[in-house]
Amino acid sequence: MSAAPADPAYPPIDPTDPVFVAHEGGKLTMTATKPLRGADDLSLLYTPGVADVCRAVARDGSLAGRYTTRGRMVAVVSDGTAVLGLGDIGPLAALPVMEGKAVLFKHFGGIDAVPVCLETGSADELVDTIARIAPTYGAINLEDISAPRCFEIEERLKERLDIPVFHDDQHGTAIVVLAGLLNAARVVGRELSTLRVVVSGAGAAGAAVAKLLQQGGVRDVVVVDSRGIVSPLRHDLTPHKVALAATTNPRNLSGSLADAMDGADVFVGVSGGTVPEDVLARMAPGAIIFALANPDPEVHPTVAVRYAAVVATGRSDFPNQINNVLAFPGIFRGALDSGATAISEEMKLAAARAIAALVPEPTAEAIIPSVFAPGVADAVAAAVARLA
Repeated sequence: MSAAPADPAYPPIDPTDPVFVAHEGGKLTMTATKPLRGADDLSLLYTPGVADVCRAVARDGSLAGRYTTRGRMVAVVSDGTAVLGLGDIGPLAALPVMEGKAVLFKHFGGIDAVPVCLETGSADELVDTIARIAPTYGAINLEDISAPRCFEIEERLKERLDIPVFHDDQHGTAIVVLAGLLNAARVVGRELSTLRVVVSGAGAAGAAVAKLLQQGGVRDVVVVDSRGIVSPLRHDLTPHKVALAATTNPRNLSGSLADAMDGADVFVGVSGGTVPEDVLARMAPGAIIFALANPDPEVHPTVAVRYAAVVATGRSDFPNQINNVLAFPGIFRGALDSGATAISEEMKLAAARAIAALVPEPTAEAIIPSVFAPGVADAVAAAVARLA
C-alpha cells in the first residue's frame, strides 16, 4: 500500500521543535493542597473524616464552595468545532488549546481550570452533558464552539445553571475590543457616541462585539458578513443575524464591505480574509483599525498605518494586542470570589472600563495594557466583584 500523500496543512512533526518540546507530556498536572503523611491525615482527608463534610454539604450545598475545590475550579468546555485559526478539528485535536487556556487561568487569575473536550452533537446533547457535569465546577468557560450553536448553548446553560457561564470567544473578545476602543477614541479626540463602526464578521465574536460596543455608547454599528451588510432587507439571515439586523445599521445601509466602510471611523475585523487597500481608503480621516484575525490580520499593520491613526491586532509582535487574556482570568476571579451566579452585561462593561483605565495616558502605540502588566486580573476582578 502506498503512503498517503503529504498534506501541507498537517506537515510532519519535528519532536525537537521547541513548540513540541514545550507540549511534551501535556501542560497540566494535578497536585494535592493538603499533605498525606500517614494514617491520621488519611482519616481526615478520606474515610472516615470525609463523611462529616459530605453530610454538611448534603444539608447546605453552598458549603461545597468552601470545603471542596468547586469554589476555585472552572471547566474549559469545547467540542472543537471552531478552534481559532484551525476550524472544526474535533475534540481530541482541540485538547492542546484547552490545556493552554487552563494554564492561562492559573497563571493570570490563580484559578484552577480543567479542559473538558466533548464529542460534538446537537445543542440539546451538549447542554445536557455540560449541565450534568456542572456540580464539580464553580463556573463554565465555553470555548471554540461553532456559531450559531454557541449562542443557543450558552443561553440555555445560563438559564439552567446557578453558576457563571461565559463563552469567551464572544464576550472576552468584546470586552477587550471595547477597552481598546475607549482609549483609541481618546487618542483621536472622539467620543464613542460619534463613531461610525464597521464590524467585519457576524459570528460569535462579531455579534458580541457589536452588542457590547452599543452598550458602551457606540450608536452607529454596521455588521458585515461574507455576503455583505447585515440588514433587514436580506432574506438569508440566520436567527442571530436577524437579531443583529434589528439592533444595528441605523442608517439602513446595504451592499458590500466597501459600502459599509465609506466614511467609517472604526474597522473591527473578527472574520479573517483580507480587506483591499482601496476599501480602507474610503474610511474617514483619523480612522481606527482593529484587525484581529490570527495569525493573519484582515489588514496587515504595515498597511493599516497608511489609513489609520490607531492600529491594533491580535498578534503579540505588534503594538496594541487585543488579547482575551486581559479579560477572562479577572472576570472569573471576580465572579468566583464574590459568589456571583452569572456574569452580567454590567460586569462586562465594568471589566472593559477597568482594563482601559490601566492605561491612563493612551497613545497610538499603547491603547491597551500588556497581558503581562501587573494588576490586570486584580483590577478586572475587583470591578466584576463590585457588581456581583
